[in-house]
Amino acid sequence: MKEKEKNEQKISVNESEIQTKAGDFALLLSEVKQRIQLAQTKAVLAVNSELVRLYWDIGRIINARQKQEGWGSAVIPRLARELKNELPELKGFSERNIGRMIAFFRDYPDPSSILPQPVAEIASSLLWSVPWAHHVILMEKVSDIPTRIWYMEQTLANGWSRNVLAMQIESQAHTRHGKVLSNFSRTLPAHQSDLVQQTLKDPYIFDFLTLTEPFQERELETGLIRHLEKFLLELGQGFAFVGRQYEIKVGDEDFYIDLLFYHLRLRCYVVIELKVGEFKPEYAGKMNFYLSAVDDILRHPEDRPSIGLILCKRQNRLVAEYALRDVSKPMGVATYRLTDALPAELQESLPSIEELEKELRYGG
Repeated sequence: MKEKEKNEQKISVNESEIQTKAGDFALLLSEVKQRIQLAQTKAVLAVNSELVRLYWDIGRIINARQKQEGWGSAVIPRLARELKNELPELKGFSERNIGRMIAFFRDYPDPSSILPQPVAEIASSLLWSVPWAHHVILMEKVSDIPTRIWYMEQTLANGWSRNVLAMQIESQAHTRHGKVLSNFSRTLPAHQSDLVQQTLKDPYIFDFLTLTEPFQERELETGLIRHLEKFLLELGQGFAFVGRQYEIKVGDEDFYIDLLFYHLRLRCYVVIELKVGEFKPEYAGKMNFYLSAVDDILRHPEDRPSIGLILCKRQNRLVAEYALRDVSKPMGVATYRLTDALPAELQESLPSIEELEKELRYGG
């Protein structure tokens, strides 16, 4: 009997050791995977940096030869052709791309002088860090160098793809960031106030929505949630969706927040209230109430104070400034734009699908 108990104890100990080793191995595996992924990311960035430096240097060499020897643009197609013959496996040296390399150097002949001296080193590093394909988009779509620098910073900070960068440029994102009317400078510490101000924008462009006037707040809310991915993209990096019509109980009453987010970078909850008309002063009081409730009920000790964003179709800035002046909670007021729907009378005058098919079938 004792022998049997000893064997059972040995089995139990062995199982415990196996479980411990399995747990340790899982941690080891996770740590090794993270190191590999980090190294891979660094390798990709390093390769990208060297490629951009190479293209800049080739642009510099060709530009110098054109000036010294008086060579015109005819040298570019010849160079592209000869490189293809000599190095057939080489990619990225088409006539068009070589032209871009020259333009790239001419736009940034001295990378350290892109921005004022205190941040010149950062600017130079920024230039090499942005992928070449993104530089191509910036050269084609943005002529102003300081504006390009802004988009470079945002690309790296937010991980924008080429398509997203192009969309942000089309929507003039640089003119909207930091423009939200707010009381952040008075209700938040200076370092946090600046960060929150730059995180929000005005106006927000919801060009993925088409709503026919007049529409209700619930329709707007439903449309934004239906296109949540595009909505989050317009809000910006760091917003994590928590809930729609989020219920909070105060006393014996239930209240419902239109949209509740948590911002991973700001480390705080973000309450968004949607309004289909013009901003009204009473909206600030309601938002103040919601923020107080969220801070008391949802906010963790390590979270920063919750912030509010009231999104309206229109706003009178003076009225909004007065409404926010003596409010104790941090909040901003911004507007939004939608894709314009066709007026009802115009929709009625358009031919139906059946009429169009008939027209095509019989050739008018």
